[in-house]
Amino acid sequence: MKLLVLNGPNLNFLGIREKGIYGTETYESLVSMMEDKARREGHELEVCQSNSEGDLIDKLQEAYHSGVEGIIINPGAFTHYSYAIRDALASLEIPKIEVHISNVHKREEFRHVSVTAPVCTGQIVGLGLLGYVLAMDYLTAPRN
Repeated sequence: MKLLVLNGPNLNFLGIREKGIYGTETYESLVSMMEDKARREGHELEVCQSNSEGDLIDKLQEAYHSGVEGIIINPGAFTHYSYAIRDALASLEIPKIEVHISNVHKREEFRHVSVTAPVCTGQIVGLGLLGYVLAMDYLTAPRN
């Protein structure tokens, strides 16, 4: 299966930024974990991170043309206000899982609303980096 993992703003600062919320594991360890899992299970995986909204939209549009079969996305702060990313996600008729490392529902009120989740298949929050693994498990599970 061909999968795309997209990470939005500040996720490249995992292990540096607010360790009490996001943990001490680095972005590089997240990428390695996902690549190792994909390789073990025989999946093709591309992992991208950008602090720029347009870059994320470009990757979503490329996914349409390149045959991506499932998307894991952590839009970061764009979750709460990027209608452009929401519309790009809505354009893709493939499974999409939104992941958040922290439990956004236990944090500041502005983080409680996701404009992107309604156009995703599901959302995983508050399970740390394990949320990405669980999203990949869901996307790659056999369907009847």
